[in-house]
Amino acid sequence: AMLPALLLCLSLGSSAALEATCLSAQFRRPGDYIIGGLFPFGMDTINLAARAEPSLVGCERLFLDGLIWALGMKFAIEEINNSTSLLPGVRLGYDMYDTCFEPLMALQPSLLFLTRQGTRGIGVHCNYTDYQPRVAAVIGPHKSDLCLVTAKLFSFFLVPQVSYGGSSEQLSNTELYPSFYRTVPSDKNLVEAVVQLLNKFGWNWIASIGSDDEYGRGAQGQFSSMAGDHNICIAFEGLIPTDLADPRVTTRLEDTITAINKTNVSVVVLFAYSKPAQALLRHSIRMGLSKKVWIGTEAWMLSNTAASIPNIQSIGTVLGFIMKAGTVPGFHNYVANLFTSVQQEKFCQESREVAQLLGSDMLQTRCQPCDNVSMDDIWPTLSLSQVQPVYVAVYSVAHALHRALGCTHQACPTAPIRSWQLLHFMNTLPFQVNGQSFRFDESHGTNTGYKLIFWSWENSSLTYLPVGDYEGSLNIDSSLIRFHTADQKEPTSECFRQCKPGQFRELKGYHLCCYNCTDCPENTFWSHEDSSGCSPCQAQQWSPARSTQCLERSERYLLWSQPLALALLALMVAAAALACLTALLFFKNLETPLVRASGGRLSLFALLALVLLCLSCCLYVGKPSDELCAAQQLLHALCLTACFSTFLAKSLEITLLTEFPRCAPSLLHWVTQRAWLLVALCLLTECCLCFCYLCLGPDSLVADYKSLPREVLLVCHTQSWGAFVLMHGYNGCLAFICFLGTFMVETSGKKYNIARGITFAILIYFITCIFFVAFFATLKTVLRSVTQICTILTTSLGILGTYYVPKCYIILLKPDLNTEDYCQYPTREKPEEDSA
Repeated sequence: AMLPALLLCLSLGSSAALEATCLSAQFRRPGDYIIGGLFPFGMDTINLAARAEPSLVGCERLFLDGLIWALGMKFAIEEINNSTSLLPGVRLGYDMYDTCFEPLMALQPSLLFLTRQGTRGIGVHCNYTDYQPRVAAVIGPHKSDLCLVTAKLFSFFLVPQVSYGGSSEQLSNTELYPSFYRTVPSDKNLVEAVVQLLNKFGWNWIASIGSDDEYGRGAQGQFSSMAGDHNICIAFEGLIPTDLADPRVTTRLEDTITAINKTNVSVVVLFAYSKPAQALLRHSIRMGLSKKVWIGTEAWMLSNTAASIPNIQSIGTVLGFIMKAGTVPGFHNYVANLFTSVQQEKFCQESREVAQLLGSDMLQTRCQPCDNVSMDDIWPTLSLSQVQPVYVAVYSVAHALHRALGCTHQACPTAPIRSWQLLHFMNTLPFQVNGQSFRFDESHGTNTGYKLIFWSWENSSLTYLPVGDYEGSLNIDSSLIRFHTADQKEPTSECFRQCKPGQFRELKGYHLCCYNCTDCPENTFWSHEDSSGCSPCQAQQWSPARSTQCLERSERYLLWSQPLALALLALMVAAAALACLTALLFFKNLETPLVRASGGRLSLFALLALVLLCLSCCLYVGKPSDELCAAQQLLHALCLTACFSTFLAKSLEITLLTEFPRCAPSLLHWVTQRAWLLVALCLLTECCLCFCYLCLGPDSLVADYKSLPREVLLVCHTQSWGAFVLMHGYNGCLAFICFLGTFMVETSGKKYNIARGITFAILIYFITCIFFVAFFATLKTVLRSVTQICTILTTSLGILGTYYVPKCYIILLKPDLNTEDYCQYPTREKPEEDSA
């Protein structure tokens, strides 16, 4: 039913197109509360640069979108005035003025809105709480740079201002602009949508162009900062002029297109309004710029100005985001009926009379060219123009006023309301518009999301084809997009390939956005926060090459279950068992000449020390601790001291008999009878050194993160090398004294040489120590513990094998040699006896 009515209206409008109407008189109406309106009825200001005195500024051309937005406000207010549930009994008035897209033009009506009600002056007061300006709220303006100028004025008086197009992120600062609201998303949301679109198709090498105004600079600045966080490189970033009358415009546009061409990008992001966008696209066609993917915004995507450029199809593929906005029911019919009415003299006369009730029109910046507009002129733009943001803006003020007055669904009380009192209700409560809920967020904006539009050409006819939407995340139906490439698939636009997880960007060439992808080395990882390099893992962690995370190191030490540990423990048991059996054999034959000559009970003590020394190998298996580390060295040192002290007593006895035979009778008794005292003194000295070792710094457990790539090696670390050397060096001194006292002793083949067993035992000890130092200094794994165990077992088995086992052999297999004559201490024979 609506389409025939529209066609009828179109025909009526066409027949009267040459007759002037009174459309310009439709933008002022009195009421209980006046709402101001700032709309771009015109564009292209006249001689603004040459203006030498503060005279009235005019516009050259009519801007149809601005006219439609103003009609949207008029429609919304009249709809509210006819409502029985919203502001019942209250009549809203309106007063709309032209901004001509120029801040200077927007200031005049803004100042008028702030004059005291019923006057032409703005009062100067210390406190404006009771000040009532001419209007209760203001709708508009459209552009961000106009909003930034007017919002400061209205915010001082806390007059609610609701813009239907100001998207600059600066306006989200509620401290600077506490009374500014908008029914469109901010540029930040738009930029997020553009970035997701680029990522969707893998375009990371692009050009970014913005108009040299608040919208273009603000959106481009947001895009530049966000693009870098999403691995998108901007090969060229430029601004195009908005003042097309400037003689340098052509040069700047040509330089911009030349720069785009040099970068070899396939994608251009354009943040600009329709006029500068049209100029850039026109020059790109004229200069033969290769086909690109142009990503636009609502500021020029839906403009007939850009779409009507000759040969516009040759620019390539055009994609862009427009705000999601529903239709306004009844608006098209309303406009058609209004265009019919403004041609009627009676209606026009009534309109002028009603408008005069608001007072004389002081500024005279109305839409004078509107009187020459027909329905034919406005219809193409009407079908595309987004009216809902204006419609919602008016309803937001109406709902706030409804709540501030305390209205019910039947009536509203008559009460004076200040403009600033509306802010509380606009900040806190949602409102319904045609069944859809809206609410201003913490930055005083509404985010309804975006639609992704594709310019689809069919036989030179342009269709704005929706191919996706954005509400926090982007959804695209790629099958609907026919790109300008030969296969109609998306072109590539990249200077680098997308690095895979675990790779970092290694710059190449002079451009910071071009790089190779290099694998992260071991023990480093790649993170999303810093993809230009690899971060080192913490000391307790490791990672393989090309890793995206670090793994915890496993602890490494000699486990009881390891085959090598089991073999060493078996050898330890065998050595301890051999020492025990030897001690048992010596105990049974304690009074025999051979056992008495070997040391008697001192030998049993030495064998007990060797058993403990063998069993100390268990301290090196399993997870170490500070206590175990200290116990390892103490037990090792004390057991060797106990063994070597018995050798010392025997070595002194042999030395006296062989080297000092004349002194032997007087000293030998003291040495043999006081042997236990000598052993006790040696052990006491070693205990004192062990005490110093514990005080100065015993061995402690440390975690070695450097020796093994993937594990943490738990090792015992020596804190005081001085105490360590004194403690173990003391045993070396005892062994060296024993060696000096026995290695030169000779005896005839008919006598058993006890000194030779001590000499060989000491030699094995020294050789083992030399090999131990060499291996221990070079090994950096659990083999260090294996080396220590092997040193203990080699020393123990060496002493058993060279000193005790030969005696066991005689006791068990050659008992006939176990005699006083054979086992007597070797003495140096006298020369005369030898000659005889």
